[in-house]
Amino acid sequence: MKCRELLEELSYKCVRGSVDKKITEVVYDSRKITEGCMFICICGYQVDGHSFAAEAASKGAGAIVVQKEVNLPDACDTAVILVEDTRYAMAFIAAAYFGHPADRLKVIGITGTKGKTTTTYLIKSILERAGYRVGLVGTIETMIGDKHIPANNTTPESFLLQQYFKEMEEAGCEIVVMEVASQGLKLHRTQGFTFEIGIFTNLEPDHIGPNEHADFEEYQACKGLLFQQCRLGIVNRDDAHVEAVLKGHTCRLETIGLGAIEPGAEEWAVHMAGGNRLEESLNPSIDLYAQDLKLVNKPGELGVAFQVRANRFHLDKEKENQSPWPGDFSVEVPTPGRFSVYNALTAIAVCRHFKVEIPQIQKALLGAHVKGRIEMVPVSDQFTLLIDYAHNAMSLKSLLSTLREYQPTRLVCVFGCGGNRSKIRRFEMGEVSGNYADFTIITSDNPRFEKPQDIIEDIKIGIQKTTGEYIEICDRKEAIAYAISHGQPGDIIVLAGKGHEDYQEIEGVKYPMDERVLIAEILKEKRGERG
Repeated sequence: MKCRELLEELSYKCVRGSVDKKITEVVYDSRKITEGCMFICICGYQVDGHSFAAEAASKGAGAIVVQKEVNLPDACDTAVILVEDTRYAMAFIAAAYFGHPADRLKVIGITGTKGKTTTTYLIKSILERAGYRVGLVGTIETMIGDKHIPANNTTPESFLLQQYFKEMEEAGCEIVVMEVASQGLKLHRTQGFTFEIGIFTNLEPDHIGPNEHADFEEYQACKGLLFQQCRLGIVNRDDAHVEAVLKGHTCRLETIGLGAIEPGAEEWAVHMAGGNRLEESLNPSIDLYAQDLKLVNKPGELGVAFQVRANRFHLDKEKENQSPWPGDFSVEVPTPGRFSVYNALTAIAVCRHFKVEIPQIQKALLGAHVKGRIEMVPVSDQFTLLIDYAHNAMSLKSLLSTLREYQPTRLVCVFGCGGNRSKIRRFEMGEVSGNYADFTIITSDNPRFEKPQDIIEDIKIGIQKTTGEYIEICDRKEAIAYAISHGQPGDIIVLAGKGHEDYQEIEGVKYPMDERVLIAEILKEKRGERG
């Protein structure tokens, strides 16, 4: 392609050379510079790509895209393209380079603090049961047909994302469902195309600190960027921050919720106790809502059942271009709690736009399981063991308070905290576990470049503010073995923090460590001891 063709949708200035040069490939990693390529200088947190501009020119790069002045050898004929932001420019360049594949796909983006991963898998499961071919991009992996690519970031760099879109199109995918992280929006990774549907799950303070977001206001504003880049927004009307997130939105909107205005603990208790529909407090701004919620507590399974209902006046009379809703129906999901209802309801709202039949929705939700998200692991017929990715205070509090509703004999929490992250998170998680679990086993997570024991000491500062009982076992496998060996009838034991991860990061090295494997090894060793 010619350089000019790659820049068609951008505002730029050619400060040197010509934009009519032919470009062989596009790269943003200095190690991949080749003759004739376009090298995009990205300002990273650790390395500034502009420092490699002269090297790119000396290797015969056809063009270099910059956002500030660079010094090149006088003899080179490399074109220099000046843009306001090279990350923003890269998104549009990548889209052009791969032929704008997202224009021929229906891309569904999900943002929010919690629920992104689970909701993407739920949507994928339902749509595939209805016969669609669906690609997925998320925290755990990217899925293209039978191909599974482990993820490094929740939302990949724009160039890689466009490459995935191209591969999905070639694999016959019609729809892509993807997680959209606030960092991905902040760093323009999702520019260069328009989402068919954007989804907002919920918002609480998270990802605030060095190399993340300066404060909650920035975090919130970045989440809202999705609704300036999609055709339809589906949002959780119950979330306290929804209006702020939607500030400046340019899309049509639909809402989901539990049906009551500002539902809190009291409304939730009414739902769970008697299925009161609370008609007098129905929020007329909610399009699709869940009511008549009931706990499902089966051997080896914790779930929730509910009724899906539509505010027909709001759906049919006030909105334009909406699919007809066929009627109310019941749903059961094999994961517990209020957040499971919101995740399922969001997936249902999305699939309504693809005319999925109700029986397909019901079967898909009942059979959907997501690795590391309230994942039940069978170890005993006496107690329940599950794995979850809860790795901050908010998600841990939500998880433990949800499991409390199932009235376990004891609620046991095994968790640690990641190294080289905010100490505040450690204090808060310790305090949450001390307040909501009957017994806590403090262990190691991903210590990274910190000493595991130092992290444990920080967690203890938080838990010692409570009356919760705890022990510390630094080795994670030993901690899990202790929890299993001391499990009592009716216990719920949760291994929090690692979730889908299959490694432990220590001193910059990722060592294999999958909690499912650890559990299998522990059970095998126990059988060997019994002889």
